[in-house]
Amino acid sequence: MIRLGLNVDHVATIRNARGCSDPDPVRAAKLAVEHGVDGITAHLREDRRHIRDRDMERLHAEIGKPLNFEMAATPEMVEFASRLQPHACCLVPERREERTTEGGLDVVGQKELLRPAIARLRDAGIRVSLFIEPSEPALAAAVDLGAPVVELHTGAWCDALKEGHRAEADAEFARIVSASRQGVAMGLEIHAGHGLDYAAAETISAVAGIAELNIGHFMIGEAIFVGLGPVIAQMRAAMARGLERRGVAA
Repeated sequence: MIRLGLNVDHVATIRNARGCSDPDPVRAAKLAVEHGVDGITAHLREDRRHIRDRDMERLHAEIGKPLNFEMAATPEMVEFASRLQPHACCLVPERREERTTEGGLDVVGQKELLRPAIARLRDAGIRVSLFIEPSEPALAAAVDLGAPVVELHTGAWCDALKEGHRAEADAEFARIVSASRQGVAMGLEIHAGHGLDYAAAETISAVAGIAELNIGHFMIGEAIFVGLGPVIAQMRAAMARGLERRGVAA
């Protein structure tokens, strides 16, 4: 089975818009676990625009499933994560002016800046993943840095699909397929995320080597209309259909 992780950042976005305590992202995470997700992702940003420090502490203590701590590789975040000791840390690029993460981490150009952060997290017993573009140089840099997991950025592919740019979407998807194959051959575990909806999740679940999908904005948005439980069930069904095309029993 391919794993499903839910990102609860946007529950916190809604809460923070009113400056109050509801809706609670930890409550959303617990409900998601009850309905069968395999893990919870949350991004603690430098400006705390959605997830807050206390959210991360509560998620780690209360959800009963692996916590994937998304973070920039800054000294502050590395120190916080080393104290918290979540199951995994996914290092991502971060700019204050962006609405959401806009691309993969520059693991090639920033290799020597990332190396000590990765080493510190690994020494703390944390599984490190890198959010990267689907390219061979990025995969090779991840191996050199000692990260056992990469998460392939699927945003460009999903955007092209939604905008009806078929040729561009096909080219981006080919990059994802190739990167998954190459990454597995290099000994990496391959995850994927950003911009995925039901249809995209079904398609990418058919790609050999993909072990986990991390999805946030779409699922939280759909949950407004139908509830989180039905959304998780529909996403699971879409992923199962993709796995059947991969030739793996769902």
